Amino acid sequence: MNEKELSKYIRNIPDFPKKGIQFKDITTLLKEPEALRAVAEILADKYRDKGITKVAGIESRGFIFGAILAEKLNAGFIPIRKPGKLPADVLEESFEKEYGTDKIQIHKGCIDENDVVLLHDDLLATGGTMSAACKLVRKFRPKKIYVNFIIELAEIDGRKALEGEDVDIMMKL
Repeated sequence: MNEKELSKYIRNIPDFPKKGIQFKDITTLLKEPEALRAVAEILADKYRDKGITKVAGIESRGFIFGAILAEKLNAGFIPIRKPGKLPADVLEESFEKEYGTDKIQIHKGCIDENDVVLLHDDLLATGGTMSAACKLVRKFRPKKIYVNFIIELAEIDGRKALEGEDVDIMMKL
């Protein structure tokens, strides 16, 4: 199954979570074992030779494939969460997204300078969340950071917020 075939499993929900937002729902992809497996393999194949030691997934849909990728790449998994969800000392970064302002957090000490980190989220819209995640991870001074998404909303041009990052996107919808 290729990216074009997989894009048919992504459902568009208009006006969610608020009017004017075209929400890309991956639950329709996740419920199909063949599609789920195909996405996981396509993503893992892109990073098998990169020396990834940690995969950081962004709450919440980034946890799904982030954890799968960590397992497939024999890497650790790091959750990047909304405030108040992590139980130990955290670093925090604020960002703007397409429908408001938010913050994300990561545990202190979860990454070190010997790590090669793959940051994963399901969707690139404005790039605000991932840009904040890159800033958080950069504070640990890892060897290398890769950025990955399943879906890009190309008309929003969130790549501008990620200039200078090593970005890979599976599907443009």
